[in-house]
Amino acid sequence: MKKFSRITSLMLALVMIVGLAAACGNSNNAANSSSAASTNSASGNTSAETDTVTALLPPVSATYQDNFNKFSKDFNTKYPNLTLKIEPASWEDMTQKLDVQVNAGSPPDIAFIGADGISKYVDTGLLMNIKDIATADMISDFDESPLNYMKNGDGLYGFPAYMEIHAIGGNKQYLEQAGIDYKSIQQNGWTFDQFRDAIKKGVVKEGNATKRYGFVFACAGVAAKDYLSIMVKSAGMPSSFTNDLKYAYTSKNYLELLKDLRTLIDDGSMPKELSSVDAGKRWNMFLTGQTMITGKGLATFENSANKNNAKIDAKDGSAVKDSIKVDYIVLPIPSFAGAQAVSTPAVDGYVTFRGKNEPTKAHVDNVVKAAYYMASGEVAAMTNNDLFVAHITKSANEAAKSMKIDRNPDNETAVQNMLKIAAPARPDIPTDLGAKAIKIEDEVIIPKFQALLANEITPEDMYKAVKEAAIAAFGEDGIVKD
Repeated sequence: MKKFSRITSLMLALVMIVGLAAACGNSNNAANSSSAASTNSASGNTSAETDTVTALLPPVSATYQDNFNKFSKDFNTKYPNLTLKIEPASWEDMTQKLDVQVNAGSPPDIAFIGADGISKYVDTGLLMNIKDIATADMISDFDESPLNYMKNGDGLYGFPAYMEIHAIGGNKQYLEQAGIDYKSIQQNGWTFDQFRDAIKKGVVKEGNATKRYGFVFACAGVAAKDYLSIMVKSAGMPSSFTNDLKYAYTSKNYLELLKDLRTLIDDGSMPKELSSVDAGKRWNMFLTGQTMITGKGLATFENSANKNNAKIDAKDGSAVKDSIKVDYIVLPIPSFAGAQAVSTPAVDGYVTFRGKNEPTKAHVDNVVKAAYYMASGEVAAMTNNDLFVAHITKSANEAAKSMKIDRNPDNETAVQNMLKIAAPARPDIPTDLGAKAIKIEDEVIIPKFQALLANEITPEDMYKAVKEAAIAAFGEDGIVKD
């Protein structure tokens, strides 16, 4: 009996071992089967494997973050096995949040950033090149010019959300009172001298106090670099590098531009405290009648002004305190130093990241699906209509046909004119040069420009500092000498 019992026990053990081996084999086969099912391209075929795609997104438009639940729900309806998990961020902490996550090696799958920020992250090795993952149908949906802004070298690192122009904006009533033919300016542009004379006419004083300025630009906080970086393109420097990759901001035109921008403050047409005016204060000053022209301004500012006008009419307490009704007029940046006007395109979009561990083919496909979903179709149509910006995909154009938008046709034409002279994308700039240029901007240009606006240094002082930093970074042969 003992012998039989031992034999029985051995047989049971063998059965269990065989069963475990079979189970392991089935598990591997199931995983392989699941993996095979999920390695379909990003064309929209549904994989049986569940996955989550994460996105870090700022308030792109006034209602954008209000629709996050809808975006996630609709994405899950389209791809039942996928979850789009969105983390909201403010514009102020977007860069910090993303940098912290990138430095930790665990960035979100998708982040909404300016296309000019792509070069900053390429060398981290955490950007995800989707050139060979995005399908032909996805690529062909986009206008070529904005899509090029999402490239660096041979790589494609996401999809653009829009291509809009950084312009300035005027109060129609004040422009007319000052005798400024804004429609001609919208069509033909203006020189620095014409602009300087115009904003002088917009100044209103009460005794020694300035009641209204001719021009106010946000120069503090997240907007610290905007003023100079937008104006410089119309001073013969559409990029920080020439086509032969010489650093451009050592040109004599750069010094001329610095002198001109300081002159506008010295004229009294802009506040002496300009370096402390942030984006919120700038817009408040415009809506409360404290400036004739404001900057920078995207087309969406017309929509924001219209909404505040409606609140004033309705005696809605949420209207900006002490605000007046404003008809917002889109105006181009003036040209400087005899150069041709070149407008600054704002190309922001959904940039794709990967963690420090190699993502699966299935996850890469899913990230591309999510990025394309956000950048096209109904989502893009809703967002871009809220921003009053042109649609850059065929699918968004189609979706927008059923959406109402009330826009000043003169403003729409002005933006179209500026798009024609927009600075082209420069994916040819090597990442090492781009990184050095960003370092000079962060460590020299922005602080020195703030000091220039505060009248703490001269334009010559700033120009000298920039030139010295450029020579140290690029060498004597790597800069413009004219």
